[in-house]
Amino acid sequence: MNPLTKLLRRRIEAEGPLTVAEFMTAVLLHPEHGYYVRQDPLGADGDFVTAPEISQMFGELIGLWCAVAWRQMGSPSPVTLVELGPGRGTLMADALRALKMAPDFLSSADVRLVEASPALRSRQRESLSGHAVAWHDGIEDLPEGPIVLIANEFLDALPIRQLVRGEGEWHERLVACDDRGFRFALDGAPSPLATLLPRALHDGAALGEIAEVSPAVLGLARFIAARIARHGGAALFIDYGHAESAPGETLQAVRDHQFADVLTEPGTADLTAHVDFDAFARAVDDVAVHGPVLQGAFLERLGISERSRKLMESASPDLREAVETAYRRLTDPDEMGELFKVVAITGRNAPPPPGFDAP
Repeated sequence: MNPLTKLLRRRIEAEGPLTVAEFMTAVLLHPEHGYYVRQDPLGADGDFVTAPEISQMFGELIGLWCAVAWRQMGSPSPVTLVELGPGRGTLMADALRALKMAPDFLSSADVRLVEASPALRSRQRESLSGHAVAWHDGIEDLPEGPIVLIANEFLDALPIRQLVRGEGEWHERLVACDDRGFRFALDGAPSPLATLLPRALHDGAALGEIAEVSPAVLGLARFIAARIARHGGAALFIDYGHAESAPGETLQAVRDHQFADVLTEPGTADLTAHVDFDAFARAVDDVAVHGPVLQGAFLERLGISERSRKLMESASPDLREAVETAYRRLTDPDEMGELFKVVAITGRNAPPPPGFDAP
């Protein structure tokens, strides 16, 4: 029994079952035993690989997206360039290298990273050595003013809550424990969280179906939208998820690049859930929401085909094969091209940003 398992069992025995969100938060961010606190989870030696780690093309294109979005805002200076959950800093490093082609934006950008993991902050400092960068524990700590924000595979790690359809009512799914370990249980009282579900899902789900809601995701969307409405800005979110709210359980654990049991050995596997982009868009007002569009289509509109051809022109055979493999992985419908979606938030009257301006 690992240390976090012991702590969570004692907590449940003293306070009662946890919500799924409380369980996720403890598993990922416990100050001593949390998954993100203890280790660098990325790469071949970690538990999963994200798009920036697959190819430099991803971060380069996102960096140039930021420059164009900034110009569409009227080129405010200074502007806060922020990334939420920057991983190893690879995306930002590739973006800043590409932004040498946009020196006006680069000279105006105040680079800020929002990162809770000490292990990942250390990797980010290595990746971004030579750049002036500041770190924050939370988005609420960022300085006021116009903002260009990017978040790749950030929303999926925010805690969710799960509801189960009963006889005419929804009940919250909880995490309890017994002699055999952690198990799921149901709160006997109807859940007020059911009011967050769209009417068709609320009324149309079958008995026993699961619906997921994320007050954390919705709160973040509202916070960023309010800031953009107040000061101006653009925000880009890239994550796996669904375009329309629907029933179904998506909570998953990944360890060593393989799916694992969500409730077993907490703190040793990454916990994530698919993003409900429909709910995300419904949560905000006084801004424009663009998308979701499929990641493959988005990257094609930004010019990833041309960039991949350019990289292969003077490359060795092995490198050409690596570039081609990375291109397929990022864009192919059977890889990341359709599972991952892209959404942007801009000012209400702003034009569609790059990647969202095609039918």
